[in-house]
Amino acid sequence: MSTPGTDDFTLLQPAGWAKPIGYANGIAATGRQVFVAGQIGWNPATGAFETDDFAAQTAQALRNVVAVLHEAGAEPRHLVRMTWYVTDKAAYLASRKEIGKAWKEIIGRSFPAMAVVVVSALIEDRALVEIEATAVVGPREDRGYTFL
Repeated sequence: MSTPGTDDFTLLQPAGWAKPIGYANGIAATGRQVFVAGQIGWNPATGAFETDDFAAQTAQALRNVVAVLHEAGAEPRHLVRMTWYVTDKAAYLASRKEIGKAWKEIIGRSFPAMAVVVVSALIEDRALVEIEATAVVGPREDRGYTFL
């Protein structure tokens, strides 16, 4: 099955497996890869956290991921993989509704292969979540970006 908006992605859903909730089991993609380092929920212009709310930090981390994607000529629909590192499993689970709303507003209807990992802490003491991502811009969409 193709991912909406591109013919360069195939969602991998093994026969007989239950449909995943909010993410893909796997994605096969062709094109230029964009790697986004772990983004946290701070204001990138100031380097300051504006909240200690889990859902709000997650929304900001997602906006930061999208900003890096845009810098590379990519969009959220190009996401193929994400790993979320969270410091509080209970806060993550309690915030899923708010996170889902932020996801729809910031990412849209893209559902990359994802993992959520609970960690004891992140490097930035106030960070509650860190999200790293990989995107693939298909050959038909690549705008000839060159990286040194």
